[in-house]
Amino acid sequence: MTPSPDLEILEAERSRACRLTPDRALRDVQAAAAWVRERGIVTIVPDCSLPSLFLACHEPPYKPGSRGFGLWPRTKYPWAVELTGHAGNHGLKIHRGKRVLVSDGVAAILDPLCRAALEAAAASPLVAHLRAAGPSLVEDLQVELGLSAGELRRLRTPLERTGAIVSRSVTVPARTGGHRHTSELRLWTHAETPVPGTNVSPEAALADLLVAGVRAAVLAPEDETGRWFSWPVPHGSIQKLVDAGRLTRVSGGWLTA
Repeated sequence: MTPSPDLEILEAERSRACRLTPDRALRDVQAAAAWVRERGIVTIVPDCSLPSLFLACHEPPYKPGSRGFGLWPRTKYPWAVELTGHAGNHGLKIHRGKRVLVSDGVAAILDPLCRAALEAAAASPLVAHLRAAGPSLVEDLQVELGLSAGELRRLRTPLERTGAIVSRSVTVPARTGGHRHTSELRLWTHAETPVPGTNVSPEAALADLLVAGVRAAVLAPEDETGRWFSWPVPHGSIQKLVDAGRLTRVSGGWLTA
């Protein structure tokens, strides 16, 4: 029988790999981009055992004692957007509607899931318009589709959760001079994502995604992994991955890859 991995050793490796201590703090955006590519999946704020960009910064909050954005790092908060402009990094809202940063390799894993979500949403007027017009700014979409900001948000939110539509921040000239920030929406198939060379089913892709998540975290509570992503995890999926040797149970209800 293969011995169970040592929990203390895995905890130490998780601390190192996920940069949980101040001595491992990310110092610049280039190092952060390389770290995202290394881990594969990184959340923005700490909310689960997946690696967190802002936790790895180890910087005091912008406004101590506040809530929401005030708790973001004082000077490194723009990294959440800047990193999506670095080669090999992608920003997606597949963490149950919250943005995560993923590497090219994880984007390839996600491809069957996002394509299936896009196909299922073919009747959406937003999908139809983007398919015809290509990537579009949100204010242009409001005009062209005759939608209010709230109506557009209700259309795009469920599609972004499953990767059918991808948003990115862009800077455009302002009417009064200078510039302003807005968002551009694209179909998954318009996004610069690599496509795997083999035909993988969405079910197999979800299993691959779970393994990638556990690998990113190094060590994760088993009862948490099924809540990481927007897609429901079928009953027994984790057990199948354990039986196949792709995940390993560690004492105390933990998983490692």
